[in-house]
Amino acid sequence: MHALIQAIIQWYFGILNTAGLPGVVVLMAMESTVFPLPSELVVPPAAFLLGYKAGSVDYLQLILVIVAGTVGSYLGSALMYWLSRWVGRPIIVRYGKYFLIPEKKLKMAEEWVGRYGAGGIFFARLLPVVRHLISIPAGIANMPFKGFSLMTIAGSCLWCTVLTIFGVVMANDMRVVMESTTHVYSDELKHAFHNLTYAIIAMVLVLGVLYIVVVKRRAPAKSEAK
Repeated sequence: MHALIQAIIQWYFGILNTAGLPGVVVLMAMESTVFPLPSELVVPPAAFLLGYKAGSVDYLQLILVIVAGTVGSYLGSALMYWLSRWVGRPIIVRYGKYFLIPEKKLKMAEEWVGRYGAGGIFFARLLPVVRHLISIPAGIANMPFKGFSLMTIAGSCLWCTVLTIFGVVMANDMRVVMESTTHVYSDELKHAFHNLTYAIIAMVLVLGVLYIVVVKRRAPAKSEAK
């Protein structure tokens, strides 16, 4: 299993090495549509590969990684916004399940936009599940595109900055995994895998708690309304 994971990581790092910043833009644009491509697997490796060389940090490259991630997120979000605004809710409800957008998730995202408005677009960029869907109800509801754009760019920039910092902090472990060409599961490689695994789990848990605390607070509000 570890050998398989290592091969996937090395393959992915190879793509980033070849594509560079344009690759980050494309992958983050995909992440902001209906494709199940976590941004946590895009930006941190890019931050390491492009901004951490010879043991030193290239801050200009890190800034460019953040910009590339933000631009990609915005392009993908804008595409989903206009597509949803064009096709309308009935079409999305009917065919969304084929694109990993079941009606239940769509309603959740619609309630989020209805409750928090443009400000919710900003915060949604930091939350799992909601982050990938928020552009759809914004388009359906004909939210002003200017406000949608500003909140999307601001939220995406903040999220990409967090992921970039994570990539720099975990740079040594990613270096070990990327540079390992042997099938022998050495102590150093084992340690690197454990560090990366625990760090990703911790990030997911924090985001999960944030999601539960913020999103699930809708339930009391609904009860009071009744």
